[in-house]
Amino acid sequence: MKLFIMKTISNTLFLLTLLFFTFSCDSTDENGSTNNEQLAYYEELNIAYGTDSNQVFDLYLPANRTEDTKVMLLIHGGGWTSGDKEDMNEFKNYILQNIPDIAVVNINYRLADENTPAYPMQINDITTVINYLKNRQSEYVISDDLGFVGASAGAHLSMLWSYAFDTDQQTKMVCSIVGPTNFTDPAYLNSTDPILEAILNTYGLDTSTAFLEGVSPYHQVTASAPPTILFYGGQDPLIPTTQGTSLRDKLEDLGVIHDFTLYENEGHGWTGLNLLDTTFKLHAFIEAHLN
Repeated sequence: MKLFIMKTISNTLFLLTLLFFTFSCDSTDENGSTNNEQLAYYEELNIAYGTDSNQVFDLYLPANRTEDTKVMLLIHGGGWTSGDKEDMNEFKNYILQNIPDIAVVNINYRLADENTPAYPMQINDITTVINYLKNRQSEYVISDDLGFVGASAGAHLSMLWSYAFDTDQQTKMVCSIVGPTNFTDPAYLNSTDPILEAILNTYGLDTSTAFLEGVSPYHQVTASAPPTILFYGGQDPLIPTTQGTSLRDKLEDLGVIHDFTLYENEGHGWTGLNLLDTTFKLHAFIEAHLN
């Protein structure tokens, strides 16, 4: 699966920066404090959370943060076999510029190959990062409240972790941009498209229903799931439309707060006015549920 295309959106995000300028938060706290002990902005790149070269993340901590400062995790795509945290830099930059009171964690994770399955390795990496942050809450001055923005395979991982592995219910919102949700979808299982078949093959030799349901956010979501915002393209060659609509319907049935947008004429990523629409909706969702 190709990575959700990020590198073509710089100009659009520049315009969004101007449009959202009025949303930006003042550097003082809500009580108007100008305490000289307020913390400065801090960033640290390639923090190791394991021994593999891909087990690193970038950390961006806002100025004037407190123990109530929320944390947004960015999870890149790449079909579970490729991609890099740099692919999420446009999202990172947008949040830092326009929702500046949120901490940002942009992570790399170990990549799957023919000898190393994606699951549970990549879910374990996300858990390790979150435990790393939790153990350093006092040092970083952050809360344990989390949000996720994931693209493509990263969206799948974001939803799966939030729905099935967040035992402490830290996740306050999750965003899927063209993320797979259900590996038992007939659109996958009955397809002869080699690209779609490769998506399932990435998850290893176990094609049992139990396994496929275990790695599908659609089958793991419950009524206690966090608010979820979904974006899909109606002409996506990699992600059938039912991956989005079926999860939307299940979230509705479960009473989970959600928002769903299908861009009928878009594929596995988009630019221009539809990207502008995505950014407006995601910004508002973050403000409502994480900020």
